[in-house]
Amino acid sequence: QVQLVESGGGLVQPGGSLRLSCAASSTIFRFNAMGWYRRAPGKQRELVATITSGRSTNYADSVKGRFTISRDNAKNTVYLQMNSVKPEDTAVYYCYYFGGEVYWGQGTQVTVSS
Repeated sequence: QVQLVESGGGLVQPGGSLRLSCAASSTIFRFNAMGWYRRAPGKQRELVATITSGRSTNYADSVKGRFTISRDNAKNTVYLQMNSVKPEDTAVYYCYYFGGEVYWGQGTQVTVSS
């Protein structure tokens, strides 16, 4: 099975930046998609960003222009660069992988507060 290990969450001030990382096991299929969901209390689960193995990307309207998803295929790692963060970005962020089967990471808490 594919294992996903997330890191980079924490406390950040409004307007600041944070980078989340998600490292997948070395056994992932080379043609795949990876991305990030988030879940905040009282809100629906939201798909934040996705990226394919060919580096095609999609973003939720709420994060366009502020977040950037990227990947390092040699390291089997996907990143979410979060810039100009807002309090409403506070959520648990979950990495996912899809390559025929879907897997999710354990989640990492992001809190935006002064």
